[in-house]
Amino acid sequence: MLALLSYGPDGWGDELLSGLGVTLLLAVIAFAAGSTFGLLLMLVRRRGGVAQALIAGYVTVFRGVPELLVLYLIFFGTGALIQNVAASLGYTERINLSGFALGALALAVITSAYASEAFRGAANSIPRGQLEAAEAFGFSGPKRFIVVELPQLLRVALPALGNIWLIILKDTALVSLTAVSELMRQATVAAGSTHRPFTFYAVAAVIYLVVSFFSERALVRVERRFALQGER
Repeated sequence: MLALLSYGPDGWGDELLSGLGVTLLLAVIAFAAGSTFGLLLMLVRRRGGVAQALIAGYVTVFRGVPELLVLYLIFFGTGALIQNVAASLGYTERINLSGFALGALALAVITSAYASEAFRGAANSIPRGQLEAAEAFGFSGPKRFIVVELPQLLRVALPALGNIWLIILKDTALVSLTAVSELMRQATVAAGSTHRPFTFYAVAAVIYLVVSFFSERALVRVERRFALQGER
């Protein structure tokens, strides 16, 4: 087993490490982009009107549809859409899109739907009196949000965002179905080449568990720091 996991042409250790790097990069990009977009969705949604209904529908759809189906819809649908638009403009050559970029986009869309709800719940927990006090002091809308709301939003939503991070970290394994060379894909290739599926899937499981463990430890420390800042 140690020989199989060694580095170099005779082992798969370097491939698994490379796959882990792609997995973490996918998760970080999707989480950062999805959380930012989720915050924007929450801000637009609370304005009411048609935007509220549209965003509520967006959140309902992408929280209710299986993640794998979202990945397939974006992976195949985006390519077809871009190809059709290009064809309408007279460009008939085949356009090849990055599987990594489409995978990150799909995971970011999923993240944004969950993050939007996390931020909405956090916003509802902020006492109305604080917002009225900020208005009384003459704070503009953007300044009130940045100074009064945003720090509390982050502190309250942090546990939910931590759970979303762990979900997205595991969902990166779905991107392996689009031939992106992340950890699960590399484990699958190694399993097929060596005819040792249990060995490599078990190693992949251990790697996911280790990354999740250290992620949880880091999230706990961040939550404590935010809690201490909130008490000051």
